[in-house]
Amino acid sequence: MMEKLEQTRWEHGMEDRIVLWSVPKFDCEFYGRCGLFGSCNAQASPICSCLRGFEPNNPEEWNRGNWTSGCIRMKSLQCERVKSGSEAAGQNDVFLKLGNMKVPDLAQWSRLTEIECKDRCLTNCSCIAYAYNSGIGCMSWIGDLIDVQEFSTGGSDLYIRMAYSEIDGNHRRKVIVMVSAVIGTIASAMICALLTWRFTSKHRARKEGGEKLHSDTNEKHPSFLDRDMTGDSRDHVKLQELPLFSLESLTAATDGFDLSNKLGQGGFGPVYKGKLSDGKEIAVKRLSRASGQGLKEFMNEVEVISKLQHRNLVRLLGCCVEGEEKLLVYEYMPNKSLDAFLYDPLRKQLLDWKKRFNIIEGICRGLLYLHRDSRLRIIHRDLKASNVLLDPELKPKISDFGAARIFGGDEDQANTIRVVGTYGYISPEYAMEGRFSEKSDVYSFGVLLLEIVSGRRNTSFYGNEQALSLLGFAWKLWNEGNISALVDPAISDPSSQVEIFRCIHVGLLCVQEFPEDRPTASTVVSMLNSEISYLATPKQPPFAERKHHFNEERPHQNEEKCSINYVTVTVVDGR
Repeated sequence: MMEKLEQTRWEHGMEDRIVLWSVPKFDCEFYGRCGLFGSCNAQASPICSCLRGFEPNNPEEWNRGNWTSGCIRMKSLQCERVKSGSEAAGQNDVFLKLGNMKVPDLAQWSRLTEIECKDRCLTNCSCIAYAYNSGIGCMSWIGDLIDVQEFSTGGSDLYIRMAYSEIDGNHRRKVIVMVSAVIGTIASAMICALLTWRFTSKHRARKEGGEKLHSDTNEKHPSFLDRDMTGDSRDHVKLQELPLFSLESLTAATDGFDLSNKLGQGGFGPVYKGKLSDGKEIAVKRLSRASGQGLKEFMNEVEVISKLQHRNLVRLLGCCVEGEEKLLVYEYMPNKSLDAFLYDPLRKQLLDWKKRFNIIEGICRGLLYLHRDSRLRIIHRDLKASNVLLDPELKPKISDFGAARIFGGDEDQANTIRVVGTYGYISPEYAMEGRFSEKSDVYSFGVLLLEIVSGRRNTSFYGNEQALSLLGFAWKLWNEGNISALVDPAISDPSSQVEIFRCIHVGLLCVQEFPEDRPTASTVVSMLNSEISYLATPKQPPFAERKHHFNEERPHQNEEKCSINYVTVTVVDGR
């Protein structure tokens, strides 16, 4: 029998005690209320039910309201049958999406993207469920699912692996109808596009290397920039002439997008190395069809970067738009991204202080160009080490403008209901209130600067240094007068100490909590070059301390627990 913990009060003359508080308050808050593979819904009657594809392990007890024995799978998974050799490969297992769920306990957590999270679980026969939360990352489960709840609102999407045969006929028919409708729509669109192209081609000369792309209105076409809540008087945005590559030429250049040519993977999709027929090396970013915001980000990046020319910004060579394929073609950076050097024990030795300072200054000059010197005022919104590419001479080039935002007129800040960016680099006003400006990029730059000097990720401090972030660790050492302990031993050189310490000082000024306390990119350039001799005293940065210690990465899921309680605290909910 489940028990509650209550605090009560009784006074002389009272007939009953007054309950001041109790834990848990509701039946579904009892840990594992419905047993393994059971789901609890406080609004339903009975409150416990088996997850789809499962049935009660002990039907008699289950019908009497004793659900602790949980549920068992009705049909074994295809991958289990293939693995055991009892059946040849057939229809793959599928994932059933359950919305508004409290995710099960004992998740394995990783920093994969949503697409990578699904792919890894699908290819791992032991993975029986996964969930993705933008603020937390990828969660997956191996073994039994325990303590699942269904909410009326909120919660997360939980994907349960089940046998293909578990999909009922109605669901299959719906899938067939949906697929048929999509195919029909695509076919109609292709026919219309072909007729339109044939008509317009008669009235314009073909230009070797490219044509002009046009975007539609804000509401009707995802090529319009992410104007969020502000609205814009421009009904159309004309893109500059940009060379168009054929899908055939890019497929040949990348050997059919072979995995051996894959350079990396982002939220937009994979990036491949390629070589054109003339021998020119390129990097091809391919829009993932499963990317929910991919098309919007694709057109946004085309518009933004096609108008930019700076030695510290990656150069866009062209794009490809054929059918469902959307690809961007960039100059190839043989040294990949900054993080590939900075966090590699061997390669980081190639980044002496002079090279690191040049990288810091180059990033800042690229940022200054975006904010002030280009024809457009652009806020990058996702500046981080993996979005800084290095050319053959290790000079930095800012890349990935899928989340960038153009400011118009006298606009100096904006609000959004869709916060984009990367945890650890996002400024507090943007993360908490959706307000972003040039100072948001300056904050991200400050985090990146401290990472370059220390050789450590901002998110590498979980479980040590008193649960501080990199910002908190730097602030702690600053107050203790021991700032030299922050410096990466690979660049620790007495002759460069003054310049290194000055950079740390600038970094702390860039990550101040309030935007008005942070310098502009132009001021940062002057500070780095000692054109400004006096630097203000920094204040404590945000996220410098954590009041509670959480072990966010739990590699030892099978460790014996020290105590048992019946209260669950695994709800995934933003605060």
